[in-house]
Amino acid sequence: MTNLIKCVLVVPCYNESEVLESSIDIIKAKFSTLISNKKIAQDSYCLLVDDGSEDNTWRLIKELSNQSSLIQGLKLSHNAGHQYALLAGMMYSYKKSDCIITIDADLQDDINAIDEMISLFRDGNEIVYGVRKSRNVDSFFKKESAKWFYKSMSFLGTKVIADHADFRLVSKRVVKELEKFTEYNLFPRAIFPSMGFKSAQVFYDRKERLLGNTKYSVKKMYSFAWEGISSFSVTPLRYITATGFITVLVSIGLSIWALYMKIIGNTTPGWTSTVIPLYFLGGVQLFSIGVIGEYLSKIYKEVKSRPRYIIEEETNLDLN
Repeated sequence: MTNLIKCVLVVPCYNESEVLESSIDIIKAKFSTLISNKKIAQDSYCLLVDDGSEDNTWRLIKELSNQSSLIQGLKLSHNAGHQYALLAGMMYSYKKSDCIITIDADLQDDINAIDEMISLFRDGNEIVYGVRKSRNVDSFFKKESAKWFYKSMSFLGTKVIADHADFRLVSKRVVKELEKFTEYNLFPRAIFPSMGFKSAQVFYDRKERLLGNTKYSVKKMYSFAWEGISSFSVTPLRYITATGFITVLVSIGLSIWALYMKIIGNTTPGWTSTVIPLYFLGGVQLFSIGVIGEYLSKIYKEVKSRPRYIIEEETNLDLN
């Protein structure tokens, strides 16, 4: 590539009023350096996507965009979720850019890694993943749950990049192909590795969050993990089938044993021998119905074909 790259930095924001101004100062400084060093084009910019915030986030975005053409804003009409906010930003801006970089508003991901990402993009890589060197800043629970998530995804046959979240660079071509994925339950962390484009990884140290609170509660982390597993694998359904088959075999074996004991007259009436199989079979059935219900709910959402997000307002985007 000989021409300067037009780069768009997409930043999803949900109730980020505490951290937003300081993060934008850092982003502006980084972009100014990249532009002055001719790493990216002069008309590159940062797109802040307000994911239905309940605080002053959108007011701040409008103020910041009025102060600098480097900052653009996009407001979703409701809280669609982090992944859909990223998707909205990418889809809105890819046609007028060469590449898109996504990063969270708290800037715990090292923004200085962008330099290497752009260099790898110039070398022909269509996707560049930001990968954490370690999880030293995470709690014990978060470390262990992350390990469980990546092992589970791998075990179920879904390809994901370990210790990679949503800090990545993707080319215009990649986003154009991503637009063809029309399913409602979209899971980009697994979709990008499955697309087959030439890719590379940039390793960095993740920082502690200095201001504001994390938006990923334990409940959201669990939901996100299940979303990834159920969106890319039918293996849980196959395990249900296998469990049912094994349970039938065990039941047949117990029936033969009970009949044998009856014939030889060595039976003792008891509560335990009756209740334990009932509880076991009841638990298996309820768990199986629950997993099947989760897959049915996904089919329900897909059939309805409702929009994944709705754009309510924008700022300065007509300039680009």
